[in-house]
Amino acid sequence: MKKYGMEDIRNTALVGHQSTGKTTLGEAILFNAGVTNRMGRIEDGNTMLDSTSDEIERKISINAAVAAVEHRKTKINMIDTPGYEDFIGDVVASMRVVESGVIVMSADAGVEVGIEKNWAYLESLGLPRIVVVNKMDKEHADFDKCLAEVRQKLGTKVMPLLLPIGSGESFKGVVDILKKKAFVYSGGAFTEEEVPADLAGRVDELRTDLMDFAAESDDSLLEKFLEGGELDDRELIGGLSAGCLAGTLVPMAGVSAIENIGVSQLMDFVVDLMPSPAQRPKIAVTTDGGGKETIDATPDGSAVAFVFKTLSEKHLGDLTFLRVFAGEVKTGDDLYDANIENAERIGQLYVIQGKSRVDIDSIPAGDIGAAVKLKSSKVNHTLCVKAHPVIVKKIDFPEPTFFTAIEAKEKGDMEKIGSGLHRLAEDDPSFTVTVDPEIKQTILAGQGELQIEVILARLKRMNQVDAEMAAPRIPYRETITATSEAQGKHKKQTGGRGQYGDVWLRLEPLPRGGGFEFVDAIVGGVIPGKFIPAVEKGVREAMATGVVAGYVFQDVKVTAFDGSFHTVDSSDQAFKTAGSKGFRLAVKEAKPVILEPIYEVTVTAPPEYMGDVMGDLSMRRGKIHGTEQEGGLQKIKAHVPLAELHRYSTILRSMTQGRATHHREFSHYEVLPHENAQKLIAEAEAAREDS
Repeated sequence: MKKYGMEDIRNTALVGHQSTGKTTLGEAILFNAGVTNRMGRIEDGNTMLDSTSDEIERKISINAAVAAVEHRKTKINMIDTPGYEDFIGDVVASMRVVESGVIVMSADAGVEVGIEKNWAYLESLGLPRIVVVNKMDKEHADFDKCLAEVRQKLGTKVMPLLLPIGSGESFKGVVDILKKKAFVYSGGAFTEEEVPADLAGRVDELRTDLMDFAAESDDSLLEKFLEGGELDDRELIGGLSAGCLAGTLVPMAGVSAIENIGVSQLMDFVVDLMPSPAQRPKIAVTTDGGGKETIDATPDGSAVAFVFKTLSEKHLGDLTFLRVFAGEVKTGDDLYDANIENAERIGQLYVIQGKSRVDIDSIPAGDIGAAVKLKSSKVNHTLCVKAHPVIVKKIDFPEPTFFTAIEAKEKGDMEKIGSGLHRLAEDDPSFTVTVDPEIKQTILAGQGELQIEVILARLKRMNQVDAEMAAPRIPYRETITATSEAQGKHKKQTGGRGQYGDVWLRLEPLPRGGGFEFVDAIVGGVIPGKFIPAVEKGVREAMATGVVAGYVFQDVKVTAFDGSFHTVDSSDQAFKTAGSKGFRLAVKEAKPVILEPIYEVTVTAPPEYMGDVMGDLSMRRGKIHGTEQEGGLQKIKAHVPLAELHRYSTILRSMTQGRATHHREFSHYEVLPHENAQKLIAEAEAAREDS
């Protein structure tokens, strides 16, 4: 593949709800560009874009797939992104390295939640887009209904540029409004014809609207249009392209990807109407001194390349996907990873076409490619020249909403599981892996249950270890609600030197969040000062293992106020044991309770789901303490026990058809209801008996 200048490159992402046909559309584009001699089918597991074993087995897109094609002397780098919310990380990463998006919707389904969310992402980044109404060959396909829905829910700036001829079984072609020509398909090929009579009036009307719009984008065009009432094709495309770049126009096209109807015309729109990298605004970077500035997207000057994805698969090897924002990255270059201040030598470079690669010598500014076997550069790292180090603004991956513990199916595999998960997290920063020392579990936090299932399948395939999801243990705590005193006495005689420690402790509750306070109130030398630290150590050890049900103790003030010692038999160990005993005895008389962690949960949902969401939160022992409006959505704030939040993101998604999101963070501890506490105590006693 030849090298292209920035003006002749288009970088675009195929985005949308699950099962709208994004991958099939990508396959049709690859076929039309001559990259393949037949279109792959998801059902047959032979597509160029869904090529990993997980994707083939599940018949869904899991990874963003990059594919470069050439069309009308222009290079189109398209990124086919997953539609499932669980894999939103790859969608967000892809949008950071493209200049436009192609939103794919189903002609028989209309505006689904994935369409709304991807539209919002593109809008927030200021990226031009094309809306593709796919599956026009399906029963119940309705282009006009989709157009009305898009305008109602997403914005009135959507204008049809490619009208379908028929729908369902009668769908046989498209009308290109710009060219005022019909393209009728038969046997996989199309013929150019005149606009059908029943569409002629609508085509004329739409073309006039487009003329008006294009003329308003430029004073000279407006003057010409007012004088003659007409613009030539070049002027019309130029005006519409300016509108797309400014965000005041979103073209809409009706196609059938699986029948390859309208796809060639869509490729024309990407070339003619979507911006090139040369039209990209300046790139935000951080300099070596920590300052914020911007750099020009230019082929001149020092190389600046951004890692937006890495992929490790046995049949693909380790691939590092790069978007070059400035300069040029060449095979053999010695570059500098500014994020970790490490040298990185560039080996083999490739143009990626789904599961295929084409060797290249360099990746120029504005282009996307991949390198193999980079030493340490990961997602969100910037490769540059050491003499001019900069860091491109990182991708803001969505915070995890699904939390699960991971357990090994075979004893002794947890260390191997942990190292494997950390390696996978380098490829996919949208999930995290942590080891919680308090609950003694490995916790995975991601975007959804499906994502975790896929991660565990990859772990098994790559590291030969089996792991399964489990409910995370809850970090309950223990505390007291009354003041008490008790003697802790440790006396042991075994022949020879014995052990003797004797201390009186007073326990007092502290306010919630007060932690732990130890007071030395010994007077008269009844316990030598050198043994007091041992008493405190014994108390702390008892607090760490709990008294009531084995949970960490908190919010207590402990005062050592009396005791005795033996001049020969007393020791640090004896007083440590005495301190532990005294604490445990005093707790039993201080009305102990179990505390549970309470989280601040914020749910953002459309108003029609408010009742269901609030009712569900109440069933989870949640206490709602505020609602407010944010745009067209409602924000609900509640305090909810962590024990009631397991799999909450999955349930919330199901309850609201995926339209609600939630954020959680620790708030405070509260006393666990008596019935729940008794159950925990019984479980702890049973565990002690078993051991």
